[in-house]
Amino acid sequence: MAQRSNDEIRGDLSYLFDKASQALAARMGAALADLDITPRSYCVLTKATPGELTQGELAELALLDKTTMVVTLDHLENVGLARRTPSPTDRRARIVQTTDEGRQVVDKARTVIDGVYDEVLGVLPDAQRAALLDALVALVGAGGPLSEVEPVLNAPRRRSQKSSRTA
Repeated sequence: MAQRSNDEIRGDLSYLFDKASQALAARMGAALADLDITPRSYCVLTKATPGELTQGELAELALLDKTTMVVTLDHLENVGLARRTPSPTDRRARIVQTTDEGRQVVDKARTVIDGVYDEVLGVLPDAQRAALLDALVALVGAGGPLSEVEPVLNAPRRRSQKSSRTA
């Protein structure tokens, strides 16, 4: 396979985001393997820790479709890391909570993930690291041009792709 030059990939923003996301997800998956947890499960557990989000709200926050969220939560419940309880305000909804065991796994995984982030970002000088993070937040944070995913009308249907949070 031919290698693209840095100048060539610099002009391909989509490639840069996709490649960074894929490579980071792979590193996170490998690093979390010893804890027997995937990046997707880690993502869901950390966001569920406050214990006040419905399954649908959690799916939206974790950037997961509803089916993937159900499968993920089924697994997390089966291994005792999360539980779903009926919502006191909506009988159709379930509140997702991280169990005590789940919080212990999240704490251990957070240390592992912080190490991965430090390794990846450690190649950048502090000022460049801060500038990269500030720029990404400006792009995807509240009000940023990439903060909302807008549906494309009459878009061609594509085969479903696995989330970068799967391992």
